[in-house]
Amino acid sequence: MTQPLANDSVSLEIMIPAPIEKTWEAWTDPALILKWFGSDPNGRGLNAEMEVQPGGRFEISFRDSNGTEHTCSGVYIAVEKPAKLSFTWSWKSEPGVESLVTVSFIDKKNSTLMRFEHANLGSASKHDYLQGWQSTFEKLVEVLSDK
Repeated sequence: MTQPLANDSVSLEIMIPAPIEKTWEAWTDPALILKWFGSDPNGRGLNAEMEVQPGGRFEISFRDSNGTEHTCSGVYIAVEKPAKLSFTWSWKSEPGVESLVTVSFIDKKNSTLMRFEHANLGSASKHDYLQGWQSTFEKLVEVLSDK
């Protein structure tokens, strides 16, 4: 049996300058997620298919500014509007490598405290999840600041 690694997860806590309903929508509306998803500040979303309910699937594709395309997919495990989303995570480019994402939203009047964890990363993935999620969430904050 494989022992969990000490760095087996990435956890971030970010104050989002938008009400909890708008923050929830940013994670669950395919048109909105395409505006911020992906770590390249100059990248852009290509396609998002999301069945946001327990057992529902999602698939999101985006392109970096250098032309590299990425597709992630998974299955929703928990959908507790507007407080929590949990889903499996896999990259099309890394078949058989699955991890788990949990996002909690805490209402702070006109802002939202977002607690994010990407767990069970192991060592099979080649992605730098900490840097990737940090720059992705910078885009999320920017998109929600404009609303």
